[in-house]
Amino acid sequence: MSTLFDPLTMLRTPYLFFTGKGGVGKTSTACAAAVVLADSGKRVLLVSTDPASNLQDVFSTQLSNHPTPIEGVPNLFAANLDPETAAEEYKVKVVAPYRGVLPDSVLASMEEQLSGACTVEIAAFDEFTTLLTNDQLKSQFDHILFDTAPTGHTLRLLQLPSAWSGFLDDSTHGASCLGPLAGLEAKKSLYHEAVQSLSDGTQTTLILVSRPEQSPLLEAARASSELKGTGVENQLLVINGILSSYFIEDAVAKGFVDRQQKALTQMPAELQSLESYHIPLAPFNVTGLENLRAFFVPVRANADHLHPVEVDAAIPSLESLISDVETDGIRVIFTMGKGGVGKTTVASAIAVGLAERGHRVHLSTTDPAAHLEYVIGDNCDQITVSRVDPKVELEKYQQEVISQNADSLDDEGLAFLEEDLRSPCTEEIAVFRAFADLVERSEEEIVVIDTAPTGHTLLLLDATQEYHKEIARSSGTVPDSVQHLLPRLRDPKETSVVIVTLAEATPVYEASRLEKDLKRAGIPTKWWAINQSFAAAGTTDPVLSGRAHAELEWIQKVLHKAEGHAIIIPWEPVEVTGYEQLKRLSASILK
Repeated sequence: MSTLFDPLTMLRTPYLFFTGKGGVGKTSTACAAAVVLADSGKRVLLVSTDPASNLQDVFSTQLSNHPTPIEGVPNLFAANLDPETAAEEYKVKVVAPYRGVLPDSVLASMEEQLSGACTVEIAAFDEFTTLLTNDQLKSQFDHILFDTAPTGHTLRLLQLPSAWSGFLDDSTHGASCLGPLAGLEAKKSLYHEAVQSLSDGTQTTLILVSRPEQSPLLEAARASSELKGTGVENQLLVINGILSSYFIEDAVAKGFVDRQQKALTQMPAELQSLESYHIPLAPFNVTGLENLRAFFVPVRANADHLHPVEVDAAIPSLESLISDVETDGIRVIFTMGKGGVGKTTVASAIAVGLAERGHRVHLSTTDPAAHLEYVIGDNCDQITVSRVDPKVELEKYQQEVISQNADSLDDEGLAFLEEDLRSPCTEEIAVFRAFADLVERSEEEIVVIDTAPTGHTLLLLDATQEYHKEIARSSGTVPDSVQHLLPRLRDPKETSVVIVTLAEATPVYEASRLEKDLKRAGIPTKWWAINQSFAAAGTTDPVLSGRAHAELEWIQKVLHKAEGHAIIIPWEPVEVTGYEQLKRLSASILK
């Protein structure tokens, strides 16, 4: 067993990044570490770079882009880098110097150009790099902790300093997808300084957070390797949620521990060389200062939690959800929710259930951190499977745009275009194009899409009109798949969103925000899926039963929100992988 994680002795650098696959406890670990450091007398700033941030849920405090003091922890401040707010502030800052100098028509054109999806990315990135390089801010705090988005997007964020610096070094024509490069050029030294801070082991520590499970460990290994490639060498591994003492008679607890031990035994080689620490499994939801302060210490379970939890047997099963989707004739099904709630497994089980009923099904993922092939297995002839790979889509999109314009541009114009397509923003456009093409397949097959964690999904879905502009600007044409996308997503006879959650505070809060945002965008939701429920599993282990009792409040909240369209899936002692296990799960007879 590795050493217990102790922030006071193990976190020494000014900048601390917490990253990992969605649902592994990054936010809990980062928040608890921030509280412990602040309680010791350190001045601490905790920043979320996750569009689906839940810092406000953990501290029960409204947060903004700017540091807010946390009541009850005198030395602690927190902030959310909200991309939309950052983009609006960035646009105002860029346009302001030209008001009264340039004609109104030119200013209007600048504002329209700065309303695209690329501006959202560069604005959030701009705030991130400012935090990394602001000497005045650094002098005010002993530690600045970053609670980051799940690793696929964290990798992109941490690679952006190099990407934008390289783009500015190479760019000769003075323009980018954000308009004139003058504003970016002024940031060039800032971006270089950010790269240096990230790669300096005396300044920055990367804390890779994982659960003792195969998929999160694989994701942590990938993140470790890729970030070492960008120069971020100072890394620690923290395994969250270790259950070391349990009721041997309890099948759920035994299966839980067996799965943990198997995953740790098979830990990827990339992680074995890192300093490794662990955090005990907490028998409570990690919200509120009392629980945050107890998070790193093994806690004795409540003796009242030794009896099984009773769950309403009338709650529908996954089979009921699949039957309803089939009866309604739905052609596009999304699984959405906070990272780590089991969207990939639920999406795969829905796809298998529909295939078993004789339907042609295509299963795909837009989540860069998803391990779809691992969940569904290699031998799956009944379902076609794909993955939206950003690097592949970028290269394909660049080649397509150049080919479309090769005959109409001279050498100088073609060079201008090729340079513009090397902008980091182009990848976002390419991925969006692939997403639209994926939905277009619903004319031939039922399309089941396992999406990225909610913040990035919403940015993707909510930015359709902006991407229209970006694609038209880059290639001159907007494909039919992009034009058809939003009407398809808004049609309840064609599209259905399954909101996947755990019966815990943060996933339910986030799922509720997701439902509101989707409603605002006109995208229909009907079913909720409460996944991996200890309450429904019938455990009597003290720690797991403690978690089961904590679930009851959130199960009731979901049932109320879903108005009868909520299913519950028990936590299973055997990991659900492969077609046959997914088939049993979809038929509600998994044993």
